[in-house]
Amino acid sequence: MKDALFHLDTLDGVGLQAQVREMLVSAILSRRLQPGEAVPSSRAMADQLSVSRNTITLAYQALVADGYLEGRNRSGYYVGTDAPVSEPSHRTNTSPANAKAALQERAQWTGRFCRTYSDLARVAKPLNWREYEYPFVYGQADPTLFNHSDWRDCARQALGLRNFESMAGDKGEADDPLLLDYIRARTLPRRGVLADTEQILVTLGAQNALYMLSELLCAQGMRVAIEDPCYPDLRNTLLRLGAEIVLIPVDEHGMVIDDRLNDVDVVFVTPSHHAPTTATMPLERRRALLAAADRHDFIIVEDDYDFELGFLQKPAPALKSLDRSDRVIYVGSFSKSLFPGLRLGYVAAPEPVIAELRALRLLILRHPPGYAQRTAAYFLALGHHDALIKRLRNAFARRRTAMRDALDAAGLSDARAPQFGGASFWIEAPNHIDTTILAERLRERSVLIEPGAPFFAASGSSHHMRLGYSSIPSEKIAAGVQIIRKEIERFS
Repeated sequence: MKDALFHLDTLDGVGLQAQVREMLVSAILSRRLQPGEAVPSSRAMADQLSVSRNTITLAYQALVADGYLEGRNRSGYYVGTDAPVSEPSHRTNTSPANAKAALQERAQWTGRFCRTYSDLARVAKPLNWREYEYPFVYGQADPTLFNHSDWRDCARQALGLRNFESMAGDKGEADDPLLLDYIRARTLPRRGVLADTEQILVTLGAQNALYMLSELLCAQGMRVAIEDPCYPDLRNTLLRLGAEIVLIPVDEHGMVIDDRLNDVDVVFVTPSHHAPTTATMPLERRRALLAAADRHDFIIVEDDYDFELGFLQKPAPALKSLDRSDRVIYVGSFSKSLFPGLRLGYVAAPEPVIAELRALRLLILRHPPGYAQRTAAYFLALGHHDALIKRLRNAFARRRTAMRDALDAAGLSDARAPQFGGASFWIEAPNHIDTTILAERLRERSVLIEPGAPFFAASGSSHHMRLGYSSIPSEKIAAGVQIIRKEIERFS
């Protein structure tokens, strides 16, 4: 047994017992330890790793229970004879020349794709955004505002024996009944929306909902109205389907309602918090949009994301709550109010729509993970979500004030502040500024911004940018905005 085989890494949040277990499992699965081979005694392993003997003993016992190790009386621990191991790889000594020739003989994949997606416009979010000193990124969670112990307690309940059968089973087309009931009884009524559980579908976030609704309602040649600028993944989805996209401009009150809507089949709209301009559609315009839908017989898909984060004024009623003709399909999400990695959203619509969406979802992913649904259901039902929303609103109100003051001090007055609250500013820089280039330069100074170009259907709108404040402390906002100002001045 080589001593170098065993060592522990310093891993944040990972206990010593778990590290010992992972170390041995990795060695067994990779065949560095063979079935029947002895492992060091608990005392020897504890001395080698400088941990307590009890830590090693507990790790060994857990591995025995899972079949990775087996204990022998007065002999110690050995790799289990039936332990799972990887099959040995069959390597061939291939020269560089032969390897290159072999690659040339393989399938030429780029010529086999029926369509490509890697070249679509998208909003890029660096995975290492936390390493930047001034991350003005939108939609990321601030871990300092989230109560991890509450979530952990709900996760434990979801994993408990009482919930296991419901959580772990294949639900087919069904959703977690506890989560559906909370959405029906608590979430939707806050927006004035009344629905039965048969009229609600759980999705993998709002994006998954919009994708499935596009598949269900839109086809080649159909006229589909969207906002410009808008959420780019929605526009990309509709382009893939071959729909004829009707671009509707957005002003300070959201989507403009005019004759361009007279001959459309579907309208996608974000009235409560337009992405990315943050505009909120007033009640009069909402009613005008519903009246136009009745006159011209089109369907409305309402994306109502971020409504929970309003802290400046009372939110306007959802379109769905004003709908008297069953024309509005409502899409909501927990990504902004909980955390984006959860990937849970929902659709509220007439039963025939939900029935078709369930069948479509079954083809794609069957159902969202039961564990995530049940954990979220407990977190919501026990009041943790409401407490979190209160913390977010208070923190974002302070950061919004700091952003407004910093932008004014920097002379960036052409900034659209969210009318209801939210977590971002939409800024129109001077026309000669390309914010994509600006973003690249700012990265070198540890500042992250979001260029506005991907949100627009046509080129020529590269002087916009979005500055989010959901993940940057208030005390860093002013210094970060000053760096942005200085970099803008360098363009001149």
